[in-house]
Amino acid sequence: MRLVLVGPPGSGKGTQAERLVRQFGLMSIGTGAMLRDAISRGTEMGNQIKPLMDQGLLVPDPIVNDVVAELFRSPNRPDCFVMDGYPRTYSQAIAFDALLIQQFLNLDAVINLTIPDEEVVRRIGGRRCCPNPNCDASSYNVFFRPPKVPGKCDKCGSDLILRDDDKEETIRRRLREFHNNTELLITHYRYRNLLREVSATDPVETIFANIVRAIGK
Repeated sequence: MRLVLVGPPGSGKGTQAERLVRQFGLMSIGTGAMLRDAISRGTEMGNQIKPLMDQGLLVPDPIVNDVVAELFRSPNRPDCFVMDGYPRTYSQAIAFDALLIQQFLNLDAVINLTIPDEEVVRRIGGRRCCPNPNCDASSYNVFFRPPKVPGKCDKCGSDLILRDDDKEETIRRRLREFHNNTELLITHYRYRNLLREVSATDPVETIFANIVRAIGK
């Protein structure tokens, strides 16, 4: 099985990708994780894309396409996979189509996780993180997973922080970028009869059941 997950930030693509991996033995491919790894390692590409990601802007298509192509042309090329957040533009979709043809692979479905913008702002804007590098606490959310003491980490007591990319202005900028770049992509996959739309506002288990139903498994 070969799937693509499409949806705005905060729609739960990563969560559903993990469930698809467990259920069907797929490889989860998240370009966001690949790019963040390049930033953390201080590579030339990482230094180039860090200012863009800090502002909630999309990384240029050629860079993202190269990252994906390198993986699929490697000896350990994935045959069964779920793409988490790629392609996210029409030009990326065209490049990915061509790459899959070269590798004699085809997509089974593209899942579009739909969610209102205001719910995305609420979900992401509620995130809080512990800044203590020696603390392994999971992130918090003031609406869905609040700390026991407001503003304080449950494990080490540090003051929780709001990351720059979780601020409302950054979230809304990312949403504008998403909508501006996704319209043609959605039309492309709908035309190819690959698109399956699933609401991302339901409970996690319900969303997963709807995805499984949408792909006919």
